[in-house]
Amino acid sequence: QVQLVESGGGLVQPGGSLKLSCAASGSIPSIYIMGWYRQAPGKQRELVATITSGGNTNYADSVKGRFTISRDNAKITVYLQMNSLKPEDTAVYYCNARWIGYAYWGQGTQVTVSS
Repeated sequence: QVQLVESGGGLVQPGGSLKLSCAASGSIPSIYIMGWYRQAPGKQRELVATITSGGNTNYADSVKGRFTISRDNAKITVYLQMNSLKPEDTAVYYCNARWIGYAYWGQGTQVTVSS
């Protein structure tokens, strides 16, 4: 059984920063992809950023240059540093871990950008 535990969400003013963390535990292979997705009210869940076990990253166009995804392989933890936050970044952010034949989600953490 794999568990993903997210932390770091909250309320921040426009232009501010937040850092999300997602710690994975359980039977996880050496080759995998971890990432962050988000879902705003009334919208579909969308990709924010992913990172492979080799360190290759991928970002949604809407967050490029503002968000940075990173990972600590020893801790099996992925981070999302979010800078220059905008009101449209408001959403529930979900951590995801996947490898061949398997995909797991965290419970989600709320990020609200508002003055």
